Amino acid sequence: MADVVIYSSNFCPFCFRAKALLKQRGASFREINVDMNPKARKEMREKAGGVNSVPQIWIGGKHVGGCDDLHALDARGGLTTMLQAS
Repeated sequence: MADVVIYSSNFCPFCFRAKALLKQRGASFREINVDMNPKARKEMREKAGGVNSVPQIWIGGKHVGGCDDLHALDARGGLTTMLQAS
């Protein structure tokens, strides 16, 4: 299964939705919480091309985007394919 990284916040309903979908698809992920962590938020922003909103998700090193992007990828059938890539 591909490596999944999600930058998130404890106060973000979109983060909860994204993590729930990943769990439904059987994906384990590394969560990096940006709450009260300016270093992690800066790292996320730099990796995401200036995007400051959470969640920001990477699968297999490829930036997927946020919660809506993850759900759209799943609706097109691409999420399972990305998760199964090694």
